[in-house]
Amino acid sequence: MKRESVADYVRSIPDFPEKGIIFRDVTTILQDADGLAMSIDALADMLKDIEFDVVVGPESRGFIFGVPIAYKMHQGFVPVRKKGKLPCKTVSQSYELEYGSAEIEMHADAILPGQKVVIVDDLIATGGTIEAIIKLVESLGGEVVKCCFVMELAGLNGRERLKGIPTESVIVYKGK
Repeated sequence: MKRESVADYVRSIPDFPEKGIIFRDVTTILQDADGLAMSIDALADMLKDIEFDVVVGPESRGFIFGVPIAYKMHQGFVPVRKKGKLPCKTVSQSYELEYGSAEIEMHADAILPGQKVVIVDDLIATGGTIEAIIKLVESLGGEVVKCCFVMELAGLNGRERLKGIPTESVIVYKGK
């Protein structure tokens, strides 16, 4: 059944992973052809007037949304992976999680100096992962010109960590 907006395809699960949290499940967007098409079209529309050379997306849902955007906009795609998953020389960046830290990597030759980069992911929450990706791109001489998300948890203030980079989300939830 076709719905009015991408938000209509999101399944909200109360009290997961803990009481008081509403988990926003992106898989219900992916499972429906109309929801998937609507989300990809909305992300692509955010980029229609942006000049860029490559799309970067983090493992794993950034791959799901970033690759179709790269294809649709006829640009390349660069994956950002968890440490130890890429086969060639990499650059890495650590970042803090709610309970601990993590490290991500991209190939050292994935971004060329001067390339304009768009980051695409399913969700921005605290912004830690995206901030780390921005640092990786900049360490290779690239410039992040926009960040695009399917969903945003505005109550976690993730945008504040993105150094003033234009950021847009298909759906914005006011809470956490």
